[in-house]
Parts: sequence; C-alpha cells; structure tokens
Amino acid sequence: VQLQAFGGGTVQAGGSLRLACAASGRSVSDYAMAWFRQAPGKEREFVAHMRWSGDRIYHADSVRGRFTISSDSAKNTVYLQMDNLKTEDTGVYYCAARSRGVLYVDRSYEFWGQGTLVTVSS
Repeated sequence: VQLQAFGGGTVQAGGSLRLACAASGRSVSDYAMAWFRQAPGKEREFVAHMRWSGDRIYHADSVRGRFTISSDSAKNTVYLQMDNLKTEDTGVYYCAARSRGVLYVDRSYEFWGQGTLVTVSS
C-alpha cells in the first residue's frame, strides 16, 4: 500500500484546512486508516481513525468537535477536515494504514505517507 498525503499549509488560528491521503496498491480496503501528527519536539500522536466501510470512527480528545475524518472509497482517499485550528495543531500530519493492532498506537500501522506540514499562526 502506498500513501500520499497533501493539503497542508499555513493558516491563521481559527481557520480551516482539509488534508487528503490518497491510497493505492492491492487490497487497500483491507486496511483501516488514520491520521497522526507530530509537533516540533514532541512525539507523534494519534488524531483520527476510520475504516473504509465508514465505521470505527474515532477522534482524539484534543481535536474532537473541530476535526472530522472521512473517506471517498471510490477515490481511495481519506480526508481530514480541520476547523477552528489552534496554534497547538501545528505539526507534520501523517496518514497511515493498519491491518491489526491498537488503532491509536502508531506502531500498529504498517504503511505511512510522507507527511504534510500544517502551520497555524496566531
């Protein structure tokens, strides 16, 4: 499975961005998808998760109510709509795919995109 994330950029606090992750390869639908992020000087953290079937949708407490994960299975693309962005949302955002393991743990994920930088200015 190959993953390519894009859509990052610089936005002012309170603004919005939508990230996209295009998945390709065999049996993409067999994998659950997630977004993680890594802020400067911090460990990578879980942001959101879903399955291509549209279930098992979870968001981290820090983004719940502001971020929304969704997918378009016809395009093999997963999205992360980010609204009301805060400066603490700044970081590199990664999409990832897993077939097993704990959904909020990054080592459960077998495939990773290259990351896209989100910068939120005050």
